[in-house]
Amino acid sequence: MSKQGILTVVSGFSGAGKGTLMKALLKKYDYGLSISATTRAPRAGEEDGREYFFLTRERFESMIEQGELIEWAEYVGNYYGTPKKYVEEQLAAGKDVILEIEVQGAFHVRKQFPEALLLFITPPNANELKSRLINRGTESMDKIESRLHRASEEAVFMKEYDFIVVNDDLDECVERLNEIIENEHSRTLRNDSFIEKMSKELMAFKKGDL
Repeated sequence: MSKQGILTVVSGFSGAGKGTLMKALLKKYDYGLSISATTRAPRAGEEDGREYFFLTRERFESMIEQGELIEWAEYVGNYYGTPKKYVEEQLAAGKDVILEIEVQGAFHVRKQFPEALLLFITPPNANELKSRLINRGTESMDKIESRLHRASEEAVFMKEYDFIVVNDDLDECVERLNEIIENEHSRTLRNDSFIEKMSKELMAFKKGDL
């Protein structure tokens, strides 16, 4: 295993089952789910540093100005973002970190962490996506149509992701995600450690230390 943890960004359509998938993955494997910061008030049962880092608006805007956030957005009057320090500390400690964020945020992460692994979660087809949204029974058809329209816009960016993961069978999808991340460890270890070792050996030859 590489000493540095791997940063994995997970995005996907609304209704693709990302939340359920992440809960199942974290229950079975030892990954760290990045904690976002927000200016909204805590809801009943939520704790600072567990669900979110709850910040004042002034503190959040200061973090924006100081470049302390990997990505951020304002939604319905509140800020949401990913603290850079928290993620960097986890990665440096060798902890694999997963960020569950939307498409635009994912590309902001890639700019700051070029080595980040980007995964896109999708149901097997568009009809299944529509069925899942309807079966949740929590939104009107107008809202569902809006989400499907948004999905059609997000689909354009799927080709920019490293892997497309089809969430058809939950258990199989969990194993697929874990396999991808584990393989990334092997690739990173091979690229970083082996290349560094080979370069040093060849440099010794160049200096005449045969």
